[in-house]
Amino acid sequence: MLDNYTEQPIIHTLKTNYMPYAMSVIVSRAIPEIDGLKPSHRKLLYTMYKMGLLKGNKTKSANVVGQTMKLNPHGDMAIYETLVRLTTGNMALLHPLVESKGNFGRVYSRDMKYAAPRYTEVKLADIAEAFFRDIDKETVDFVDNYDGTMKEPVLLPVAFPNILVNPNQGIAVGMASNICSFNLREVCEATIAYIQKDQVNLLDYLKAPDFPTGGQILVNHDELAKIYQTGKGSFKIRARYRFDRKNSCIEVYEIPYTTTSEAIIESIAGIIKSGKIKDIVDVRDETDLDGLCIAIDIKRNADPDEIMNKLFRLTTLQDSFNCNFNILVDQKPMVLGIEGILDHWIQFRMNCIRRRCQFDIRKKTQRLHLLTGLAKILLDIDKAIAIIRGTEKDEQVVPNLMKGFGIDREQAEFIAEIKLRNLNREYILRQTADIEKLKKEIEDLKDIVAHDARVLGIICDELREIAKTYGADRKSEIVFDHEVEHITEDKLIEDYNVRLFLTREGYIKKIPLVSLRSSGDQKLKEEDAIIMEAETRNKADLLLFSNKAVVYKMKVHELADSKASMLGDYLPNILGLDPDERIICMQATDDYSGYLLFAFENGKVAKIPLSSYATKLNRRKLANAYSQLSPLVCIRYIAEDQDFAALSSIDKLLVFHTSEINPKSTRDSQGVQVLKSKKGSTLVWIKPLSELNLSDPEYYRAKVPAIGCYLKDEDKEDGQVNLFGI
Repeated sequence: MLDNYTEQPIIHTLKTNYMPYAMSVIVSRAIPEIDGLKPSHRKLLYTMYKMGLLKGNKTKSANVVGQTMKLNPHGDMAIYETLVRLTTGNMALLHPLVESKGNFGRVYSRDMKYAAPRYTEVKLADIAEAFFRDIDKETVDFVDNYDGTMKEPVLLPVAFPNILVNPNQGIAVGMASNICSFNLREVCEATIAYIQKDQVNLLDYLKAPDFPTGGQILVNHDELAKIYQTGKGSFKIRARYRFDRKNSCIEVYEIPYTTTSEAIIESIAGIIKSGKIKDIVDVRDETDLDGLCIAIDIKRNADPDEIMNKLFRLTTLQDSFNCNFNILVDQKPMVLGIEGILDHWIQFRMNCIRRRCQFDIRKKTQRLHLLTGLAKILLDIDKAIAIIRGTEKDEQVVPNLMKGFGIDREQAEFIAEIKLRNLNREYILRQTADIEKLKKEIEDLKDIVAHDARVLGIICDELREIAKTYGADRKSEIVFDHEVEHITEDKLIEDYNVRLFLTREGYIKKIPLVSLRSSGDQKLKEEDAIIMEAETRNKADLLLFSNKAVVYKMKVHELADSKASMLGDYLPNILGLDPDERIICMQATDDYSGYLLFAFENGKVAKIPLSSYATKLNRRKLANAYSQLSPLVCIRYIAEDQDFAALSSIDKLLVFHTSEINPKSTRDSQGVQVLKSKKGSTLVWIKPLSELNLSDPEYYRAKVPAIGCYLKDEDKEDGQVNLFGI
């Protein structure tokens, strides 16, 4: 049985169901507008303003949350979380808009929770006066709230570019916004310069972003200029620290705005556990009433700056802030550079000032009109009194005054409402003395409305006043990018002497020399044996040659530190070897200098520069590592040319100098003939002459290629025979 359903095009469903939601999130929730506020912020602040909290005493946060619900229908905790971020206690803003009392948590702490709204108290901060200046003079539009019982402002007439002063982040549908904060004083100066000068470089005024949590801003002029121009880009913030030499402790007291102290402590604890930085002993949170403090104990002889440079690379003690200056302008989302933001804010503020002037013109004109009517009765006060006394009905007083003095109803109403005690010459003269002053003020206001230059001058004056009253020094220190040491991956690796052990069964051990001195015999599997040992450093490269003419490359530090009592790492698993493939030789190198000698059964020896195995692309596997035309006998490394001895299967020995073998850059070169074959003899091995104790080495020396000479009896003594392995 088929279920009943209605077939409907998906496009129609999206348009009718999803698009209204998406638009609501974009224009009514997540993206800040030109006043630097989201709707939730604006509703909360306006509620507090109407509650008289700009000048009055603090009130319980629960009271504010409850009153805000008349404008914001979202849950009380959502409103309270919005309030928390605006407070002085939370420290999320450079210039908090709400003065608070009680525990509001900290923006730099993930786990420090804020107290319930019934315990905390708030009022509007002094700087909020610049948000509500002249709001009652129709400077902005008002709309009905969600149920039509109240009016609320569409925007607040903020007197400075708050959109740049306090940080804002929002995630909408299909778009997001992430605006960093700048120093108020610098923003005001930059805005004034932008208004007054034809050409202005904003970098001369806005040196860099500024954050309430401090830290250091790493300034790259090109990247910063791109952000200022396009509104997109990123810059780095790093923590600030001091070193307590007496206790050998690094104290981090300012961290990037984008992270939390708990996240940093957890990552450092992970580094300690993994042993990536061996000089760190412990990390703990010592944050108290004096502020943030992350204590990092280090070893006595350790370099604190070097450790911090490594931590900057490995943790969010250095972090990136990704800018996306996406704001709403006339209900349309726009990604703007700082110049674009200032352009729109200046237009918005000019409109606010003109509307304020027009409001004042209307009020002053109305006042002038009333005083002009009052001045007319000054000529005959007795007549006015007589008209009022001679009128029998109350409703006839105003019409009779209108007829008696030739004034309109509004003027007559104003005169009729004057108290009897004020119907005297002195009072009327004092009131009408403002007529000329009002006329001049009205003319001046009309001139302001008519001329952009005067409006812009007022904006500049207000900005200077705000910068002087509320401006503060930078909290984030500026550090130029080229002055900072950039830590590469190589610098993060601990460097120390190690010894490598390679076994026949494919196990490899890396043992620090410090541990090796106190260790016992090497643990091996049954019937396994060590075939090679090498002393190197933890930062070296390691070449591992297999019996299939393949060389595998890895870093020594990629091998875990081992002990004599451990088997070590199993290379077939690490390298992904074929079932019949095994590692027969290893070579560690710091600089790829020197040569590898490949000796083959046919008597040929190839001298390949180690640099032939260095690759720019850091490939992990190289085929054709050596020639396969004849079975490989052994691989030997030489730093420079030296004497070698070659032994054949018929006990003939040849001493030669490796300078007689020309090096070949091709890795699978066949090499040159060194030991000639006689009666089907083959090459058994080659060894440095220094490893042998021959009675007369020159007896065996010949120019290659040569057959060599039979071993003397004294060179066949037990010790030599064992050494040769024959």
